[in-house]
Amino acid sequence: MTIGHAERAEHLPLPLPDAGAIVVGPPGDGPGYWAGAPSAILADGVYYLTYRLRRPVGRGRGYAVVIASSTDGERFTQLATITRGPFGAESLERAALAVTPQGTWRLYVSCATPDSYHWWVDVLEADSPAGFDATRRQTVLPGDARTAVKDPVIRYDGDRWHLWASCHPLEDDTATDRMDSRYATSPDGLTWTWHGIALAPRPGHWDARGVRISSVLLDGDRTVAFYDGRASAAENWAERTGVAFGTGPGHFEAVGVEPAAQSLDADHALRYLSVVELPGGGYRTYYEIARPDGAHELRSQLHPA
Repeated sequence: MTIGHAERAEHLPLPLPDAGAIVVGPPGDGPGYWAGAPSAILADGVYYLTYRLRRPVGRGRGYAVVIASSTDGERFTQLATITRGPFGAESLERAALAVTPQGTWRLYVSCATPDSYHWWVDVLEADSPAGFDATRRQTVLPGDARTAVKDPVIRYDGDRWHLWASCHPLEDDTATDRMDSRYATSPDGLTWTWHGIALAPRPGHWDARGVRISSVLLDGDRTVAFYDGRASAAENWAERTGVAFGTGPGHFEAVGVEPAAQSLDADHALRYLSVVELPGGGYRTYYEIARPDGAHELRSQLHPA
């Protein structure tokens, strides 16, 4: 890590593992019960949050995505629940919330193809975050026979749409947990043009097996990505959080010989960090973190300016 990167990293909104408010508890106790994979935005002074609910494999996996709102960023009221049934998906993973310049709300939902390692992403549109209808959807990231696509991060910069997605190569059935993060742009947030790998695993490091961008801060030609990483297939579902820097949105270089943030408990998972930039400075973060019993809960922390 260069001195410049170290100085910048000190001021980044990274969660403290023994702090934060519990926003949503898991739907059960023990490993495999998770509330997490958050995506949060701030619109007109209100926090809007989507998160995924999951049970262990064989007991439902990712069975629902919830949309909720809050005026203080910690106490949320559920607005809608989207279940996996209408998608024909075996499981749902991270969804992403976005609002178009015209005021249309969008929910980009990650869907697992049954009896397959393949994933795709559908988008739902509504006039309000409580109005999403899963029977009215459009596939925007289909993936293909060689690549699973999931867990999108969506940003609109006033001119064009940016997307970073987790991509899993499928040519080897014994190694489909491998992942990198790829970058795409769009004029409308629906039709995407891919521009290649934005962040790749680092052989020999704690993130050697896979990396998944979870949040991006755009600051002109300087950009920061927060990402989930793991060293091995055994750490699948137990990713920890890292930091990567770029000179633009299309390519990042990870820094640090250790994770930037991780749980103190169980499998040490601290993942899917979603960063909300606050008016006047500072941030609020949302993330999924392991509890001592192995379940994962959704927490939030405020990072003042």
